Amino acid sequence: MVSRNRATDVATTRRTVQKAALAVAVVFLLVGILGFIPGVTTHYSTMTFAGHHSDAKLLGLFQVSVLHNIVHLLFGVAGIAMARTASAARLYLIGGGAIYLVLWLYGLVVGQDSTANFVPLNSADDWLHLVLGLGMIALGLLTTRRTADRV
Repeated sequence: MVSRNRATDVATTRRTVQKAALAVAVVFLLVGILGFIPGVTTHYSTMTFAGHHSDAKLLGLFQVSVLHNIVHLLFGVAGIAMARTASAARLYLIGGGAIYLVLWLYGLVVGQDSTANFVPLNSADDWLHLVLGLGMIALGLLTTRRTADRV
């Protein structure tokens, strides 16, 4: 017979979802900072504030602009703030994942040379957004699953 303490299970779940949200937030902050570092970001001198004309690429792969980097920084700050409670951390992961799935679809629909590509996004960004969106949603759901009490 296994005895489980529901209060302990809930506390452990809270810590897990909060740690996951905090880890994701720190990665966003790191990416936002790295986007402003020449060398880590190739073609740094071509970076524009916004728009598809920016040829700057984080790690030589992901197209970035000043706006794109700022969005990453803000997403990181929001994640740190929301990691303070389990419910907010869950919302950050699931809601943020949904936002990234919408951004993935937006990137697929909007042409890379279109003026609507104001973030800017390239194919590498699009597929990263798919993985990121699915991963964040999975983290939000899996770290807050309720386990059935065993009798």
